[in-house]
Amino acid sequence: MENQIRSMKIVVLAGGISTERDVSLSTGSQVYLALKEKGLPVILLDVYLGYKEPGDCLEGLFEADIDWARDIQGVSEASPDLEAVKALRRDGGKSAFGPNVLALCDQADMVFLALHGAGGEDGRIQAAFDLMGIRYTGTDYLSSAMAMDKGISKQFFEKHGIPTPKGCVVKQGERPDPAQISYPCMVKTACGGSSVGAYRVNSPEELSKALEDALSFGEDVIVEQFIIGREFSVSVIQGKALPIIEIAPLQGFYDYKNKYQAGSTIETCPADLPQDLTRKIQSYAEQVFEALGMQAYARMDFMLDSSDNSVYCLEANTLPGMTPTSLLPQEAAVLGWSFGDLCLKILEVSLQKYI
Repeated sequence: MENQIRSMKIVVLAGGISTERDVSLSTGSQVYLALKEKGLPVILLDVYLGYKEPGDCLEGLFEADIDWARDIQGVSEASPDLEAVKALRRDGGKSAFGPNVLALCDQADMVFLALHGAGGEDGRIQAAFDLMGIRYTGTDYLSSAMAMDKGISKQFFEKHGIPTPKGCVVKQGERPDPAQISYPCMVKTACGGSSVGAYRVNSPEELSKALEDALSFGEDVIVEQFIIGREFSVSVIQGKALPIIEIAPLQGFYDYKNKYQAGSTIETCPADLPQDLTRKIQSYAEQVFEALGMQAYARMDFMLDSSDNSVYCLEANTLPGMTPTSLLPQEAAVLGWSFGDLCLKILEVSLQKYI
């Protein structure tokens, strides 16, 4: 299968107009450069801006001497200016797909999805590709949609006996029942990622502002108990958990800045945990993978309560980041996989969906 993969034409699809646009572009550029170094015919596309050159000739682009990642910068501390991005589309941006994106994806043997957040990780792109017969990396549209919505995924966790922080869903125009809330708590948009729209709330006075801010990112918000303790993440490939990584921000919690600014967080892999606790967290990650019907690969986030060592699953990520500070590549490195090896592994396990 490795020889088959090395001869495949690959589109790495990144960007878009979610709040995680910059993270996605960083992931995409890293994957693109790694696959290019492995000798694969590969191009990098912004799903929203697409490819538009004079004449729009699409022939030979996979073999052309073009540095598709030359203009991509690192992830800044602030979320991207999406209105400025939308202004770059001369057609008004009615479609989620920019010029020639679908045509080039159709030419490819596989699309490596480097998308994050809404419009990329929520199943809509995957569903469109399924209808068009375009092959892509990662799990299918249904499990993507379920994992993206934290309210829905928490229901699956509870149904399958996977511990998760107690919480409730608050919709636009609603107020949460005070009896359901204890402080401190977390308020976060139900369908966001990279901790955009996530706030620690320490008192009822702070709750209204946090709800208002979180609802600006989507119609539903999760209010859940804040677990004080250690934070971990574990990736799963084809149902098997990788080594656990511990995440210890130097300040605050694991928010957007701490995730993507080098030096903001201490990450330890494999995590310093007793063997029985290591296996318990890995087992829960594998159960989440199965409960949500996932395919290929994913990453789950956990908290370990410092008071009693209880484990809680926070969420599942169907397209984990592959930036220079991302967690999945660090886990893979413990197994002796280079970044390029990991990219090839993702292509391999994703290709098996179509065999």
